[in-house]
Amino acid sequence: MIKISKGRAALLAAAALATGAIASSLSAHGNVTPQAVDTSALPDLAGGNDTWVTVNPYRGNQKALEIGQSAYGQNCARCHGLDAISGGIAPDLRYLETGDSGDEWFIQRFQHGSARDGKVYMPPMGEVLGQKAGWAIRTWIESKHTDE
Repeated sequence: MIKISKGRAALLAAAALATGAIASSLSAHGNVTPQAVDTSALPDLAGGNDTWVTVNPYRGNQKALEIGQSAYGQNCARCHGLDAISGGIAPDLRYLETGDSGDEWFIQRFQHGSARDGKVYMPPMGEVLGQKAGWAIRTWIESKHTDE
């Protein structure tokens, strides 16, 4: 039988707890459950929610900005960072091109996600959250744009 001092036992217990906490937080990052976004206050899109538009129909819409901020916090901030300031896990969205030219890239990624070499870097959110939520998020992200 091996005898362990009380101090050493406490140190081992603390190390085991820390290892468990780190392991659980790492595995929790992988599976993200998208949170529903209430877009009922936004105007309907021409062609309905099935025909994807290529230009942000909510640019300048204050309600879309509010909905987009909440939707971003619930669905995007985990990877892209709070207030759209990336911590290095995913692209810093404050640097996305603004206006119509940036809309095409944004909605393509939002709709289809991004994968390389069989690894998913961003899950497709289009069918899960819907087009109205995507454009609301884009509206909020554009409000955070910086060139610095």
